[in-house]
Amino acid sequence: MLAAMSGSEALPEYLVQNALQNLFQNLLQIAPVWSLFVLIAVSIAVLVKGADLVVEEAVGLAARHNVSKVLIGATIVSIGTTLPEAAVSVMAAATGMPDVAVGNAAGSVICNFGLILGVSILLAPTGIDPTTVRRHGRVQLATALLLPATVLLFRTPDGGGRIPQTAGLMYVVLLSGYLALSVYWARHGSRLPVAVAEPASDLSGARRAAPDVLQERDGRGWKTAAELLLGIVLVVGGSRLLVPAVQELALRLRVPDAIVAATLVAFGTSVPELATAVTAARKGHGELAVGNVIGANVLNVLLVIGVSASVTPGGLYASRHAAQLLLPAVALISLVVWLGVALQRGRTGRLFGALLLVLYSGSAVAGYLL
Repeated sequence: MLAAMSGSEALPEYLVQNALQNLFQNLLQIAPVWSLFVLIAVSIAVLVKGADLVVEEAVGLAARHNVSKVLIGATIVSIGTTLPEAAVSVMAAATGMPDVAVGNAAGSVICNFGLILGVSILLAPTGIDPTTVRRHGRVQLATALLLPATVLLFRTPDGGGRIPQTAGLMYVVLLSGYLALSVYWARHGSRLPVAVAEPASDLSGARRAAPDVLQERDGRGWKTAAELLLGIVLVVGGSRLLVPAVQELALRLRVPDAIVAATLVAFGTSVPELATAVTAARKGHGELAVGNVIGANVLNVLLVIGVSASVTPGGLYASRHAAQLLLPAVALISLVVWLGVALQRGRTGRLFGALLLVLYSGSAVAGYLL
């Protein structure tokens, strides 16, 4: 009897939630195309603001509990700076849109290297710490090759592929190992990339939360917890709005979900990294931009793809467009960056930055034309 009552009480809540979801889908279907672009932009802004709050308040909590700065940087900050991509991809995978999940992660790698790093080098050609390239750069290249290799190993008859749930779990295990290595390298004198390092003092938002500032927040634990909760709500809410809007826009433009996610969404979620990189380059700290994109791209594969595949019972499906265009582009641009830096012995010139922009533009145009 009690079970029947609990089931009947839960039914109205489920019906209300389902009705709201259907109403939102119907509104999207009748909305003009320009409003979909606006909704996507607003959703990304909400998502990024929520991620900033989560990172800032999580770092504050950790600092007040005397957690090592290196540990904070290599875990909370590194994961937090990739939170927008992770939230979008996990939400897409959970709601049956795996192509958005794969496209967003792959597109973020391409955008970080092609657009962000390319613009940074054009603004200020810079030297690159050889230790960063030797250690973190090799890890990034390995993950960039691991992703298309996984899809190639599990090909599907339609020309696509699959990232099994077990492979996703393996990615998460590798992520744990990478974060542990990052902490070890930092403690032994090796500088970490910005995406897996303590926040730089001259950067904005969550990335400049220094310990002396954080210690001044003692006694406002309730406010920190509330802002942390608000950040989580904004991240989840932003991703819930963004994913169906992307799907509807892809249908209107008759473009695969993966391509829209790899260009429009990936660019939007990479805006914070772009702003950070441009600011760093203009202030003469171009090496920060290099470290930032290397660390972020490791996490785009191991964290974003790993978690998305792990929460999907059948694994993460990669369509033909993703398997034959986006993932090879990820491997290609990562290889170009690694070889370019190695051949130039740590120096990067504007010609190299222009080459990266050409690769980014080419992959974006090819996605819409092919």
